[in-house]
Amino acid sequence: MRPFSISTVVDVPRERVFEYLADIANHAEFTGEYLHDFHLERLESSGVGAAASYRIMFPLGRTWGESVIVELDAPHLVRLEGQTGRLGRIKTKAAYRMTQAGRDMTRVEYSFEAVPGSAGDRLKDLLGFRPWLTAKSRGGLQRLAKTLEEGRPSTHAATVAAG
Repeated sequence: MRPFSISTVVDVPRERVFEYLADIANHAEFTGEYLHDFHLERLESSGVGAAASYRIMFPLGRTWGESVIVELDAPHLVRLEGQTGRLGRIKTKAAYRMTQAGRDMTRVEYSFEAVPGSAGDRLKDLLGFRPWLTAKSRGGLQRLAKTLEEGRPSTHAATVAAG
């Protein structure tokens, strides 16, 4: 799948946006429209190594995925890597980049790329997965902005997976 990037401006300081995104449990709050059954993979939900699993609710085929925070550069960058699809064949990379967009405002840019592992995985992209995910991610960024601007983010929107 070709990479895509989207962005929005949030009317809160960059440090607050970074702190919120560095806790992977909070991602369930703004991606809940298209990522369901969001569960933490360990008790500590923030920092490098924090991980979550979820179901991607693409209309033509639901699948499990997982993401792990692999890099934090306060207050500029939160980078995630993961996998989706059958047996984790599709490798994914995502990043949130925060830049100053004026006094106490932050531009959040989200970029995503995936490397399909088989012809069947590439077929899903041809059936509209990329435009669907781009649109859902854009909506997620808008929910992120609204949540932070209203000052009501949850402390932990996800739960730890049983096991």
